Amino acid sequence: MPVDLSGTWNLHSSDNFEGYMLALGIDFATRKIANLLKPQKVIEQDGDSFSIHTYSSLRNYLVKFKIGEEFDEDNKGLDNRKCKSVVTWDNDRLTCVQNGEKKNRGWTHWIEGDELHLEMFCEGQVCKQTFRRA
Repeated sequence: MPVDLSGTWNLHSSDNFEGYMLALGIDFATRKIANLLKPQKVIEQDGDSFSIHTYSSLRNYLVKFKIGEEFDEDNKGLDNRKCKSVVTWDNDRLTCVQNGEKKNRGWTHWIEGDELHLEMFCEGQVCKQTFRRA
Protein backbone atom coordinates (compact mmCIF):
# COMPACT_ATOMS: atom_id res chain seq x y z
CA MET A 1 0.00 0.00 0.00
CA PRO A 2 1.48 3.38 -1.01
CA VAL A 3 2.24 5.99 1.61
CA ASP A 4 -0.39 8.59 2.60
CA LEU A 5 0.80 12.06 1.55
CA SER A 6 -2.31 13.81 2.89
CA GLY A 7 -1.81 16.91 4.98
CA THR A 8 -0.85 20.56 5.04
CA TRP A 9 2.81 21.19 4.32
CA ASN A 10 4.89 24.40 4.55
CA LEU A 11 8.02 25.01 2.48
CA HIS A 12 11.18 24.58 4.56
CA SER A 13 13.97 24.61 1.93
CA SER A 14 14.42 24.98 -1.80
CA ASP A 15 17.45 24.28 -4.01
CA ASN A 16 17.82 25.36 -7.67
CA PHE A 17 14.34 26.83 -8.04
CA GLU A 18 15.89 29.60 -10.18
CA GLY A 19 17.40 27.07 -12.61
CA TYR A 20 14.13 25.16 -12.84
CA MET A 21 12.19 28.36 -13.59
CA LEU A 22 14.77 29.35 -16.24
CA ALA A 23 14.26 25.97 -17.94
CA LEU A 24 10.51 26.69 -17.99
CA GLY A 25 11.13 30.10 -19.60
CA ILE A 26 9.67 32.11 -16.73
CA ASP A 27 10.48 35.82 -16.98
CA PHE A 28 13.06 37.57 -14.76
CA ALA A 29 10.65 39.56 -12.57
CA THR A 30 8.41 36.57 -11.85
CA ARG A 31 11.45 34.41 -11.00
CA LYS A 32 12.74 36.98 -8.51
CA ILE A 33 9.35 37.25 -6.77
CA ALA A 34 8.77 33.47 -6.81
CA ASN A 35 12.16 32.84 -5.16
CA LEU A 36 11.00 34.86 -2.15
CA LEU A 37 7.77 32.91 -1.63
CA LYS A 38 7.16 30.24 1.00
CA PRO A 39 4.31 28.21 -0.50
CA GLN A 40 2.03 25.88 1.39
CA LYS A 41 0.80 22.58 -0.08
CA VAL A 42 -2.45 20.90 0.92
CA ILE A 43 -2.60 17.32 -0.32
CA GLU A 44 -5.86 15.38 -0.22
CA GLN A 45 -5.58 11.68 -0.99
CA ASP A 46 -8.57 9.38 -1.31
CA GLY A 47 -7.44 5.99 -2.59
CA ASP A 48 -6.09 6.63 -6.09
CA SER A 49 -7.58 10.15 -6.33
CA PHE A 50 -5.53 13.20 -5.40
CA SER A 51 -5.86 16.95 -5.22
CA ILE A 52 -2.79 19.06 -4.55
CA HIS A 53 -3.36 22.74 -3.75
CA THR A 54 -0.32 25.02 -3.72
CA TYR A 55 -0.94 28.37 -2.05
CA SER A 56 1.31 31.44 -2.10
CA SER A 57 0.91 35.20 -1.89
CA LEU A 58 1.64 35.43 -5.65
CA ARG A 59 -0.49 32.60 -7.12
CA ASN A 60 -2.48 29.55 -6.14
CA TYR A 61 -2.48 26.33 -8.13
CA LEU A 62 -4.66 23.22 -8.01
CA VAL A 63 -4.07 19.91 -9.72
CA LYS A 64 -6.45 16.94 -9.48
CA PHE A 65 -5.69 13.50 -10.85
CA LYS A 66 -6.19 9.77 -10.49
CA ILE A 67 -3.21 7.42 -10.39
CA GLY A 68 -2.38 5.95 -13.81
CA GLU A 69 -4.90 8.06 -15.76
CA GLU A 70 -3.61 10.63 -18.26
CA PHE A 71 -5.11 14.09 -17.83
CA ASP A 72 -4.89 17.53 -19.43
CA GLU A 73 -2.90 19.81 -17.16
CA ASP A 74 -3.15 23.58 -17.57
CA ASN A 75 -0.21 25.23 -15.81
CA LYS A 76 -1.92 28.63 -15.83
CA GLY A 77 -0.29 30.79 -13.21
CA LEU A 78 2.93 28.77 -13.39
CA ASP A 79 4.47 28.81 -16.87
CA ASN A 80 1.10 28.97 -18.66
CA ARG A 81 1.73 25.83 -20.72
CA LYS A 82 -0.63 22.93 -21.28
CA CYS A 83 0.56 19.36 -21.15
CA LYS A 84 -0.63 15.78 -20.97
CA SER A 85 0.29 14.41 -17.55
CA VAL A 86 0.17 11.03 -15.87
CA VAL A 87 0.95 10.28 -12.23
CA THR A 88 2.07 6.86 -10.99
CA TRP A 89 3.50 5.29 -7.86
CA ASP A 90 7.18 4.35 -8.02
CA ASN A 91 7.43 2.40 -4.75
CA ASP A 92 6.54 5.10 -2.16
CA ARG A 93 7.19 8.00 -4.54
CA LEU A 94 4.39 9.78 -6.39
CA THR A 95 5.81 10.57 -9.84
CA CYS A 96 4.33 12.78 -12.56
CA VAL A 97 5.47 12.89 -16.19
CA GLN A 98 4.31 16.03 -18.02
CA ASN A 99 4.39 15.71 -21.82
CA GLY A 100 4.24 18.95 -23.76
CA GLU A 101 6.35 21.76 -25.16
CA LYS A 102 9.13 21.33 -22.57
CA LYS A 103 11.10 18.09 -22.60
CA ASN A 104 11.84 15.79 -19.64
CA ARG A 105 9.40 17.62 -17.40
CA GLY A 106 7.65 16.41 -14.27
CA TRP A 107 7.88 16.02 -10.51
CA THR A 108 8.18 13.47 -7.71
CA HIS A 109 6.75 13.66 -4.15
CA TRP A 110 7.75 11.40 -1.25
CA ILE A 111 7.97 11.40 2.53
CA GLU A 112 11.19 10.88 4.45
CA GLY A 113 10.89 11.06 8.20
CA ASP A 114 8.67 14.06 9.01
CA GLU A 115 9.32 15.86 5.72
CA LEU A 116 7.59 15.91 2.34
CA HIS A 117 10.11 16.05 -0.48
CA LEU A 118 9.44 17.42 -3.95
CA GLU A 119 11.74 17.23 -6.95
CA MET A 120 10.63 19.18 -10.00
CA PHE A 121 12.53 18.63 -13.22
CA CYS A 122 12.58 20.18 -16.67
CA GLU A 123 15.14 19.98 -19.50
CA GLY A 124 17.99 18.89 -17.22
CA GLN A 125 17.28 21.29 -14.35
CA VAL A 126 16.21 19.79 -11.01
CA CYS A 127 14.71 21.76 -8.13
CA LYS A 128 14.65 20.03 -4.75
CA GLN A 129 12.26 21.27 -2.08
CA THR A 130 11.39 20.04 1.40
CA PHE A 131 8.18 20.76 3.29
CA ARG A 132 7.25 20.26 6.93
CA ARG A 133 3.77 19.62 8.34
CA ALA A 134 1.91 22.76 9.28
